[in-house]
Amino acid sequence: MNTEYYFPISSSTATNCAVKTLKDEPVGSIKDIMLDTETGEVAYVVLSVDSGFLNLGSKLLALPWAMFDFHGHQRDVIIVNVEKEKLENAPGFDKDDWPVGPQHEFINHVHTYYGFDRRRALIE
Repeated sequence: MNTEYYFPISSSTATNCAVKTLKDEPVGSIKDIMLDTETGEVAYVVLSVDSGFLNLGSKLLALPWAMFDFHGHQRDVIIVNVEKEKLENAPGFDKDDWPVGPQHEFINHVHTYYGFDRRRALIE
């Protein structure tokens, strides 16, 4: 019997939680959640890493929604299910240079990098 329950989480709650690895290593926080206006799904989560974490500086990382565990035992912590080393070359952008315009290639790259398929809207 599965007794695990999943509840909605507001974007403001998500951005106020600490993000840690499975090994309880502090990573940073969720800066924003980008929505795909074609599918209505989350396109990617923007992760702001703590200064000094992997020496990434001002880089923001883009990760698929599925990389995060929002149902941990601590209400103020979200777990990112990825090894630190994978984040070193992760798709991202600078804090002052967010992607603009059509982002299909970038979103596809984010999902492919982490081994996920991206859902696409049906074009009629």
